[in-house]
Amino acid sequence: MLSSRYKPWHVPLFMTKYAWLRMRRRPVLLNLEVTMRCNASCGFCDYWKTPKSAKADELKEFSDIARRFNPMMITFTGGEPTLRRDLEDIVASVREATHLSYLAMITHGAMLTVDRAKSLWDAGLDQFNISLDYLDGRHDDARGIPGLTAKILDTVPRIKAAGIGSVRFNTVIKDDNLDQLMPLVETAARLGAGVNFSVYTDAKNGNQSHLLREEQQRALSAAIESLLAYKRAHRGVITNSDHYLSEIPRWVRGGMTEPCPSGTTTVHVDPYGKVRRCPDFPPDVDWKQWSPYQPIACDDCFYACRGEAQAPMRWSRVLDVMARPTPPS
Repeated sequence: MLSSRYKPWHVPLFMTKYAWLRMRRRPVLLNLEVTMRCNASCGFCDYWKTPKSAKADELKEFSDIARRFNPMMITFTGGEPTLRRDLEDIVASVREATHLSYLAMITHGAMLTVDRAKSLWDAGLDQFNISLDYLDGRHDDARGIPGLTAKILDTVPRIKAAGIGSVRFNTVIKDDNLDQLMPLVETAARLGAGVNFSVYTDAKNGNQSHLLREEQQRALSAAIESLLAYKRAHRGVITNSDHYLSEIPRWVRGGMTEPCPSGTTTVHVDPYGKVRRCPDFPPDVDWKQWSPYQPIACDDCFYACRGEAQAPMRWSRVLDVMARPTPPS
C-alpha cells in the first residue's frame, strides 16, 4: 500500500535504497519522537505522564538528524506528534533534507482534522497511521478520550475525499479484541484505508492486562489464519507481511529465539536528540555520536518493527506495497 504520491516505478527505487542501506548496516526506518507529551491516557504507555514543561527542551529542528541517517522511511511519532504546532515545519524540513524517504506519522487521531491533515500532506507527509484497536467504545476507554472512535471513523473518509493519499489504522492485537480484527480490516477496506497489526506487550510499563493468554492460542491462530486468507485474496488492505502475521502465534507461545534486530534496521531518536535502539529502551547517545547497533538477545516484544525486520524479502511484500486497498466485491 504505497502512498498516492508515488507511482509503481518508485517501487524499484525504494527497493534499491533498501538493499543499499542493509548492505551498509544502516537503519531502514528512523522513528523521530518529536515529543514525549500526550493528551491520551493509555494504560499500556506512560508518555502521557510527561510534564508539559518538557516542551521547552524539545528540539525545534530534526533535518540534520534525518540527513545523518537518510533512511528509506521516517515516522514522526511521540507521544502525540500533533501536539507540536510546528509539526508542518518539521515535516517540510525533513522532506527537504532527505532523498527518497517515505514519511509517515503515528497519531491517536483525536486532534487530526481534515485541514490539519491537508497541511501536513502539503508539507510532505506521505502517510497517516491512526491507532485503532476496537470499533466500539472500548477504544475510547483504552485511550481515555471520549468519542474518539466515532471521530476517527468520521475523519478518515473526509481525509480520503480531500485527496490525501495513504491512511492506515495501527491495530494492536490484544486479549480482548480478537473478534475485532476482521471487522477492522473490513471497515478499513470500505474506507479505502489499510491496517497494520502489531501484538501487545507489557514492555512499555509492565501492564499485563492485555497480554494474550495460553488458553487463547487456538482463537489467536484462527484469527491470524483469517487475516492471512483475506490478505491473499485482497492485497493492499492488510499491510503487514505474511511472514510477520504467521509468526505472531509462535512469539505468543514463547517459541521465538532469534535475536532482535532493533537498532540495526530501525532506530529511534527522542525529542532531545538522543538515540535508542527501541522505544522501550533508555536512550544511549546523542545522535551525532551514533554508531550502528548489533542485534540483541531480547524477546520482550514482537512489535511490527521487529517482526518485519526479520521477515524475508518475498514477492508477496512487493505485491503488498503496490496494491491499493479496495473493498471486496
